[in-house]
Amino acid sequence: MYWIITDSTIDMNKSFVDAQKNFKVVSLSYIIDGQNYIPDGTDEHTRGVYDKLREGKMITTSQVNSETWKESFEPVLEDGHDVLCIAFSSGLSGTCQAAAVAAAELREKYPQRRIEVIDSLAASAGEGLLVHYALRNRDKGMSFDDNVAWIRSNVQNLVHWFTVNDLMHLMRGGRVSAVSAYVGTLVKIKPVMHVNEEGKLIPREKVMGRRKSLRALVDKIKEKIVNPEGQLVTISHGDCEEDARWVGEQIKAELPMVDVEISYVGPVIGAHTGPGVVAVFCMGRNRQ
Repeated sequence: MYWIITDSTIDMNKSFVDAQKNFKVVSLSYIIDGQNYIPDGTDEHTRGVYDKLREGKMITTSQVNSETWKESFEPVLEDGHDVLCIAFSSGLSGTCQAAAVAAAELREKYPQRRIEVIDSLAASAGEGLLVHYALRNRDKGMSFDDNVAWIRSNVQNLVHWFTVNDLMHLMRGGRVSAVSAYVGTLVKIKPVMHVNEEGKLIPREKVMGRRKSLRALVDKIKEKIVNPEGQLVTISHGDCEEDARWVGEQIKAELPMVDVEISYVGPVIGAHTGPGVVAVFCMGRNRQ
């Protein structure tokens, strides 16, 4: 049995993560007032971080370095197992590159073992959705090589769309200009964004008002999803569960054959998107 190892930006529910076997999640960290924190994956912890953001606290984040990846990979290799690693988008973080560096070093030390690092080009529950399918494939008996091939061939089929409630967080992260953020906030413009083929956040549309932006997410799923029968749609949110549930209810009403799972956007991504972000993910023909 090979292991699947990933990072904490998958934003999957802790109950699901804890139930998996031969699976590890390596945590990115965040800094508030000079103190470094490791998310514990609980909703309570995450809500506390969003409370800090609402208070105006500045939160910075740190990627997983190669030494931390090595510390996660090596015990699995020592026990005679192979490692399939799915990492946070290289378009948003150096976490994936650090995993690749760690893997290259350990291949020399453990030449008899397989280590594959896959750039998900994804974030939050989008990356989590890819991990979900990788786990499902493995647990149904798919071989290491076939699973690697399946994931690589489906990375660009992973559809990501999201909206935010406060443009100021995106401004601080350089995603929108200061002028756009101030004017947009004043007139209640809400951006609808997606993660492109390079794994980067790209503004695509502007709509007036929160409810219309949430409705746009529903419409994007309806437009982009393929083979919806039995497919999983994931929704992640920045401490706005009521809005996420509304989006999920609309999707289920209009696509009753899909399954919907809702989770928090964790502290690391939430530090950049702010409270009120809602994101939707599914498998489609492409990311556009």
